[in-house]
This record gives sequence, C-alpha cells and structure tokens, in this order.
Amino acid sequence: MPELPEVETIARNLRPALVGRSILSADLRWKRTLAEPAPAAFARRIQGQHIAAVGRRAKFLRLDLSGDTLLIHLRMSGDLTVIPGEYPPAVHDRLILALSDDARLVFNDARKFGRVWLTANPASVLGGLGPEPLSDEFTPQALYERLHARRRQLKPLLLDQTFLAGLGNIYADEALHLARLHPLKPSDRVSPAQAEGLWGAIRDVLEEGIRRNGASIDWVYRGGDFQNHFRVYQRTGQPCPVCGTKIERLVVGQRGTHFCPKCQLL
Repeated sequence: MPELPEVETIARNLRPALVGRSILSADLRWKRTLAEPAPAAFARRIQGQHIAAVGRRAKFLRLDLSGDTLLIHLRMSGDLTVIPGEYPPAVHDRLILALSDDARLVFNDARKFGRVWLTANPASVLGGLGPEPLSDEFTPQALYERLHARRRQLKPLLLDQTFLAGLGNIYADEALHLARLHPLKPSDRVSPAQAEGLWGAIRDVLEEGIRRNGASIDWVYRGGDFQNHFRVYQRTGQPCPVCGTKIERLVVGQRGTHFCPKCQLL
C-alpha cells in the first residue's frame, strides 16, 4: 500500500496534468470502487465540475472540484494515470473520467481494494485522521503527549491513522530505527528526549522518501528510489547500517516489522 511519500509523489505528478481541466463524464466500470454517492448520482454530480486543486491528506489523494471534493484511496494496487487522446479501457480499469482537452483520468486497480468518494463534506471521510506528520501542528511536545495518552506498543500505534496520518509499515520501521526505539516499546515509557528524537526521525524519513519519489517495491508503483536506501525495512539478515548487527524481523499486529536488536533495545 502506498504511504505518505508515494501518495504525495502521485499528487505532485498529477497536479500539472489535471488542474484547470473539467470533467466531462464518468465511466464507472466496477461499482464497488465507488464508496459514495450512488453511481447514478456520482455520474450526474461530477459532470462539468472543474478541477481546482490536487493534493493529499494522509494516504488519500484529494481533488478539489468546483462543487465537490473527489477523494481516492489507492489501497493495495490502485494507480492513477492521465492519458491523452483516445483510450481503449484496460481489463483492470475501475473508473475513467473523460476530461476537457481530450484526456482521460484512469483509475486502474487489479485487486479491487481502492475506493473513491465524491463528497461535499470531505471531513465526513477525513475527519477522524490524526495530524499530518509534516505539518506545523505536529511538534515534539504534541507527539509526546499523544504517545502517553495512548499507552500502546510503538509500531502499531504509529500505523494507527487516527494517531498519525500517512505513516505505514515502511516508514514506521525506518523512523523507529533512526530514533533507536524498539517497535514493541510501550508508548507511555517514551521519554521527552526520545519523543523528540522520534518526531525528528519520522519527519526525516518521510522527507527523504518524498525527495526520492517514494519506494517502488510493488509492481504497481514506478519511479521511486527510496527502496535503495532502506535502513531496516525488508533487510532481514543484512547488517545494520549503524552497528553491523544482523537485522531481525518479527510480526507486530500482523505486520512484518524490521529492527536492529542492538540499536533498538526494548
């Protein structure tokens, strides 16, 4: 599943191709892709709307339209492409939006987990999300207070989108290693200094991921380079870049978790 850097990269790539265009029609090819509204209402409401902005909130792509907001969650295999000219639909295309100036926005999703919302109230979908980790409101003190309010193991807590928006398996592992914190450490045992270190590590790995256009470790996502710079993620048995100890893997909350047993003591 793409995380914050991958979704941010997709949004940045789509922005110049979409902003300023109008949506002429919608071809919904898999009804369950649409979370809301009903298909007929979706086709009627989206027609003629102007694309004013393209952005991201957590792992959601956000298209601000002239009358509504279009939210897209790519989940495991979703991909968005702007294609000029005539376009014969492919087998895994789930939604095709015909755009002005003879172009198509194509949502392809082989595993069918991706979802699309057209809503006049984006807070109804996004309102429960935690703070953006690169925002001004996300401070070391705010992180420390949130960690001590939850009292959970660090790794699953960092993956909880109501706690912190946009962080996933890759960047949680990378940030915990950079901060030298064990993934199973109870959050209420994190000191103020450790919270500040974790805050900086989260921002550092996300910013580095964005600079490298995310990580391309799935056949769906192309062009990223961050996978060539992982510290621990998917490096089981390889040497820690800090101390040389072999990276270990354990399962936390049904997610593969990678860490250095020497640098990240419990």
